[in-house]
Amino acid sequence: YKEINVEVPLREIFQRPTIKEIAEYIRGTASAIYAAIEPVEKKAYYPVSSAQKRLYIIDKLEGAGTGYNMPGVMVLEGDLNREQFEATFQELIKRHETLRTSYEMIEGEPVQRVQEEIEFNISYQEAEEAEIENLVQGFIRPFDLSTAPLLRVGLIKLNDTKHVLLYDMHHIISDGVSMGIFAKELASLYEGQELPELTIQYKDFSAWQNNMFETETFKKRESYWLETFVGELPVLNMPSDYPRPPVRSFEGDCLSFTVGEELTGELNKLAAETDTTLYMVLLAAYNILMAKHTCQEDIIVGTPIAGRLHVDLTNIIGMFVNTLAMRNYPVGNKSFAEFLQEVKKNALEAYEHQDYQFEKLVEKLDIPRDLSRNPLFDTMFTLQNMDIVSLEMRDVKLIPYEVDNKTTKFDLSLNTVEINNKLEFTLEYYTKLFTKETAERFLKDYCIILKEVTGNKDILIKMIALEKQYSKHRGIKKDFNFNLSDS
Repeated sequence: YKEINVEVPLREIFQRPTIKEIAEYIRGTASAIYAAIEPVEKKAYYPVSSAQKRLYIIDKLEGAGTGYNMPGVMVLEGDLNREQFEATFQELIKRHETLRTSYEMIEGEPVQRVQEEIEFNISYQEAEEAEIENLVQGFIRPFDLSTAPLLRVGLIKLNDTKHVLLYDMHHIISDGVSMGIFAKELASLYEGQELPELTIQYKDFSAWQNNMFETETFKKRESYWLETFVGELPVLNMPSDYPRPPVRSFEGDCLSFTVGEELTGELNKLAAETDTTLYMVLLAAYNILMAKHTCQEDIIVGTPIAGRLHVDLTNIIGMFVNTLAMRNYPVGNKSFAEFLQEVKKNALEAYEHQDYQFEKLVEKLDIPRDLSRNPLFDTMFTLQNMDIVSLEMRDVKLIPYEVDNKTTKFDLSLNTVEINNKLEFTLEYYTKLFTKETAERFLKDYCIILKEVTGNKDILIKMIALEKQYSKHRGIKKDFNFNLSDS
C-alpha cells in the first residue's frame, strides 16, 4: 500500500495465490493514496486510544490489580556492565514517550500526559538461585496509572557472570509486539548502536485513531460488526465446578501440552488441502470443543490481533493490540470441512474489518454490564506467530526464564505456538470456576477433536464423540505429550 498506493485485502491472497494473479488484481484496482500518520502539536495532555480507554476504565472500576501487568524475566549470562545497562534503559525511556506517560481523568474523559523527564532507577540486589521464584512474585505488583513510568526493572546478581533481569509494564503502555521491540532495542542500544529516529510517537497514533472514527471507512467497518452481532447474543454456558463469583477476578492457573510432529504435519496438510490456514483449522476445532461442552451452536471466541495496520507504527512501543470477536455456528449436522469453510470466511472478513476497535463494538451493542463476566465472550484462542528470537548483547547472552502464571483474564484461554514442527499449547483457566482435573479434560477433548478431523475432514460435528476412553483412543499417547502439572 505504501509503495504503490493499492490496498490488497487478505482475502485476495487466498483467491489469487500466485504473483501473476495478485499483479493482475493490482493493475485492475483503483489507487488509494497512502497517508502517513502526522505528529500532533504539543499539548499539556492528549486523547487516549480506544484500547487504552478500556484498560483505564477497567483499572478504575475493578481496582488496581496485576491482571493487566506484563512481566518478564531473563537470565543474563556473561560480563554485564551495570552502568551501561542502566544508561541503556534511560535511553529507551527517552526514545519512547509511552515509557514516560501517565493517565488521568479530565472533564470526565481519560487522557494521557507525556512527561518530558522522569526519575527512573533499576532496583539491584544479590541473591541465590533458589530465591528467584519468590523474588519474581514479590516484584509483580499493581501500578498507579497516574504516575509514570508504568515500567519497573530489577536486576538480581547471582554471581559475577550471571544476573537475572526482572521487568514489568502495564498493558496500557505495551503489548506483545512492543515487548519484542523493547528487547531488541535494549540489546542494540547496549551495544552502542544508533537506532533510526522515530518520526511519530504513540500520542500521534491516538489522535489519528480518534480522527479515523469520524470517517466513512470506519462507518463501513462498524456496519459489518453490528450485522455480525445482530439478534440475541449467546452467553457461553460452560459447566463449571464452582458457582460463578458475582465479581470477576484474575485468579488463574495454566496447563501445557505438546502435539507431536506427525499430527502437527497432518493439521498443516489439512489446512493446505482446504485452502485455509493452521489458525483456521485450530479455531474451528476449538469452537467444536466449546459446542460439545455447552450444547450450544452459536459460539463467540475472542482472538487478539497486533493492530499495527499502518506501516508507520512498526517500531513504536505502545498498546495497539485489538481483539476480534469471532462468531461461528458449529451446528451438529455440518461436516467439519463445511464448518471450516465458514470459519475461513468469517476470519477473513473479520481481519478485513480489524481496525474497528473491540471497545467501540461493546459500546455500540450496549451490552448490560455484568461484573461476573467479560463483555461479549468468555474464552480466547490465540495462535502466536511473533518472531521468537534469542537475543545477545555484547559479552552477554539473554535467556528467557519461565515464570509461573497465576492469572487469567478469561474463563478459558488456549494459547498456541508452532516451534520445531510441533504445536505447543497452554490452557489458562479461571480457578474460581474450574478445577485442574476439568482443565485437563478440556485439553484431552481438544486433542480428540484434532485427531478426528485430521483422520476424516468430512465427519459430521455431531459424530465427534468425546466420551471415549482416552487410553483407548487411537494414537492418543503417541501423538500428545501432556504436561498436566502446573506450568
